[in-house]
Amino acid sequence: MEQHQVVVYLAAMVAGGLLGWLWPAAGPGLEHAINPVLGALLYVTFLQVPAAELLRSLRDGRFLSAALVVNFVVVPLVVAGMFVFLPAEQAVRIGMLLVLLTPCVDYVIVFSGLAGGSNRRLLAATPLLLVAQMLLLPVFLYLFLGSELADIVEIGPFVEAFIVLIVIPLALAWATQAWAARTTTGRTVSTAANTTMVPLMAATLLIVVVSQIPKLGGNLADVAAVIPFYIAFLVIMAFAGWAVARLFRLDVSASRAVVFTGATRNSLVVLPLALALPDRLALAAAVVVAQTLVEVLGMVAYVRVVPRLVPAFPQNSVPRTLRGGR
Repeated sequence: MEQHQVVVYLAAMVAGGLLGWLWPAAGPGLEHAINPVLGALLYVTFLQVPAAELLRSLRDGRFLSAALVVNFVVVPLVVAGMFVFLPAEQAVRIGMLLVLLTPCVDYVIVFSGLAGGSNRRLLAATPLLLVAQMLLLPVFLYLFLGSELADIVEIGPFVEAFIVLIVIPLALAWATQAWAARTTTGRTVSTAANTTMVPLMAATLLIVVVSQIPKLGGNLADVAAVIPFYIAFLVIMAFAGWAVARLFRLDVSASRAVVFTGATRNSLVVLPLALALPDRLALAAAVVVAQTLVEVLGMVAYVRVVPRLVPAFPQNSVPRTLRGGR
């Protein structure tokens, strides 16, 4: 499954779309499964970040600075440039802001690794990116929407998402690591849990798509209108991430990781926030899910494009032996 994980994810989304269309009654019930399966997915993700490695990674100042700059300086500027062109529908705008302003922390690691990016650095940066986006998202919403609209997003769902999707999975992951360091049973459990990453990601994508397809109803045109913006975002952020990586003079694997973290968004984790919005803004959740569908397809392209954008040996730094020198 790991060798063919991209195909597995695409198949999960297609199956979710068919199930959601053929069995719309299943959607409301499956919404309640989103948080548990997301929590399990993030637990397995955090399990791959040894606590000691995380502490060491915090001293990797250049990479962490580049990741923070690309996600919380460059991305908001790109979104600001796009904002005036977004559809006027309030739910559509809020959904797009929720998803575009928050960096991905799960399958970005998978796709970055496939393109030769530094999984270790991205994994270690995950908790920092999660905390930063939870703190900054209300600020960004206020800047884009003003106090009246920003008040729509209550603090309760943010706190709940932070505890359920970050604090608890991270604590359990570190407890499992400590257990694995002391006992054979703990090592067996840890190893078994690590093999569930791909199935959990596929299950998450399936559940999310099945639960949101019935909500489209007569709003398909509104959701389709956001797709060009999501595609444009992926194109722009490929070059913006490359520029930030060059600015911080990162090595090849770190540069590719920065490109990926700048382009991928946290649709799965912010979906519970979109679902907590008032009924009149219910379309926001479907807008968030649409970003997932576009992004997974975009990541297939990124896996091929990013190694060319950030080659292993840039033209001005090819070793002499590879240029025919001695």
